[in-house]
Amino acid sequence: MDKLQKRINYKFKDIALLKQALTHRSIGKNNNERLEFLGDSILGVVISYELYKRFPSIAEGKLSRFKSYVVRGQTLSLIAANLELSDLLILGSGELKSGGHNRKSIQSDAVESILGAIFLEAGFDTVNTVILDLFKEYIDAINQNDTLKDFKTQLQERLQKFKQVLPQYELIKTTGKDHNARFTVNCFLKNQSIQIQQEAESIKRAEQMCAEVLLDKLNNT
Repeated sequence: MDKLQKRINYKFKDIALLKQALTHRSIGKNNNERLEFLGDSILGVVISYELYKRFPSIAEGKLSRFKSYVVRGQTLSLIAANLELSDLLILGSGELKSGGHNRKSIQSDAVESILGAIFLEAGFDTVNTVILDLFKEYIDAINQNDTLKDFKTQLQERLQKFKQVLPQYELIKTTGKDHNARFTVNCFLKNQSIQIQQEAESIKRAEQMCAEVLLDKLNNT
């Protein structure tokens, strides 16, 4: 825990709050889902405002693409890896057996949960500083001339280029209720006979995560 706090440059007064942020829902009721919900929202606000200030002449549509690029699952999983979160995650026995420590979606959720926990304990200014420090290299990497199309668009355009059947997205499972709901989406590529399932807090994000994984597979075949 000490190493993690040094890496995020924030020391928790209530270490139990940090432990909750690292606790997966497979443990039971006292998990990090509510903190993840909070952290996801705060992350969106901080990054949106930073991009708004940095790029005063860019229209809303492009700013939205920039934001999606910065807060995407791939970025969150890279940050989780830098923070070495995998060994700190608190998982139920089922998740432990299935290799949950290495699951990028669980690690990404934990990053957002930690941000939510920092906000609860220290307020907006502090979590704003932590976020901008953690995401600095990804924000700095943005070129205002980039299009940064989302993963679903990239996947569709790639398939169209080779005159292949477009992906089929299907919601196959919903767990939880209201703000704790989780959605599992299946995406199938007919020509390649590949299908991927991803779980997220919204159907849209789960679809984007599926497209991201499929693009990576296609780019490495």
